[in-house]
Amino acid sequence: MKKYVYGLGALVAPSLIGMLVATGCGEDGSNPLENAGAEICGECGEIAKGDVGISGDVRLDGFFKALGNMQNATGSIQADFEGNIRALAAVYDVNLTGAINAAAVAQLTAAIRADIDANVEGSVSVDYQPPRCQASLDVAVEAQANCEVKAGCDVQVDPGQVSVACEGQCSGGCDAECSGDFSCQVEAPSVQCTGKCEGACTLEAAATCEGTCRGTCSGECSARDGNGDCAGECTGNCQGTCEMAVAAECSGSCTGKCLVNQGSAQCTGDVSCRGECSGKCSGGCEGSVTPPSASASCDASADCQASAKAEANASLECTPPQFKLEYAFAAGGNADLDAQASFTARITELKALGLAIVQGAAKYEALLTGKVEGRTVFETSPLAQLRASVTGLANANAIAEFDIPAGKLPCVLPAFQEAGATLASLATNTAGTLEAQASFVGAFTSGFGS
Repeated sequence: MKKYVYGLGALVAPSLIGMLVATGCGEDGSNPLENAGAEICGECGEIAKGDVGISGDVRLDGFFKALGNMQNATGSIQADFEGNIRALAAVYDVNLTGAINAAAVAQLTAAIRADIDANVEGSVSVDYQPPRCQASLDVAVEAQANCEVKAGCDVQVDPGQVSVACEGQCSGGCDAECSGDFSCQVEAPSVQCTGKCEGACTLEAAATCEGTCRGTCSGECSARDGNGDCAGECTGNCQGTCEMAVAAECSGSCTGKCLVNQGSAQCTGDVSCRGECSGKCSGGCEGSVTPPSASASCDASADCQASAKAEANASLECTPPQFKLEYAFAAGGNADLDAQASFTARITELKALGLAIVQGAAKYEALLTGKVEGRTVFETSPLAQLRASVTGLANANAIAEFDIPAGKLPCVLPAFQEAGATLASLATNTAGTLEAQASFVGAFTSGFGS
């Protein structure tokens, strides 16, 4: 049987410590408490391992699960970041032997800048759209419904049909007013788009193309198809189809998503919100979510809602950034064909690994600080929300409100101790990675100082 040595931290109230220490297990694993119920003492789960049912009450375990998800996500992102930085260092022949910190990133980005200066005429042109980080509505609604079911509530609502309150930007359906620049997203095979187009734009008249031009290009075309038509980047005007690298104005018909302001003739019918929703949101939410009760009447609804919200915010996902890099080779010097091919190969690796770093950094920053590249996504970060919830629960009065089987009581104190240590680690041991990520993201999105 697993034995615990309690090194009690400040997170847990003394009254809770006394209550839980008094409820130990017998040496044979039996529960000495009277009316212990069906649960028996035994191995206690661990937050870091993603164990569920630590306390036996789904409302409390939801917070432990959210913390475990956050710990695993940040650990994985940090490992990927360090691995990708070392992979880029190998591409650019930079010897990074120590820790991956801001100084190491500065050493790498200096080498990348020098490589660009040696091979490119003038500066590079960067067209960049940052990742969008959204709390999972599906996780929030499912966690709320499952919690209420296990709490004995009469759940009659189909979780797939329930929307949530979104404290930020709603991406999907909105049952009330949707506001913001290009607040609505028209889903159609092909529409005349008076806003910005995400996808492909059919150009009936020659126009600039911010992406891949398929048709006639009045300037230089980076690639051509078997018929001699342009099938790459066009330095002049394109006539045919422009496959957008980022959302851009479209003078013809848009195939994909047309982004328009609310109130336009296009912003009716089968459209999605791309802004702040004054009602309930379905789809995605850039910010905290609050799921409604899945039961008509449920005493556990409020507690379930708090843990479901924590799970959803800790399980946020970030879309890949949109990134386009344009440059012209320098004349003479290193501009022979072999050198150009080698440089292009390095740039290809830089784009692939760089985009992965930027996407991971966005999630890391959003979870820990509530921001993405300095822009506020969560008014209160998922980490700060979770810390406040767990700290509030770590007292005898709060624990008494939950239905914890007597045989599970000895597992609650170690879980709170582990939670306290994890929260402290997330608050202090992530600063170096945040700084290093910010250094790389700043260099990458600016074209490395160009």
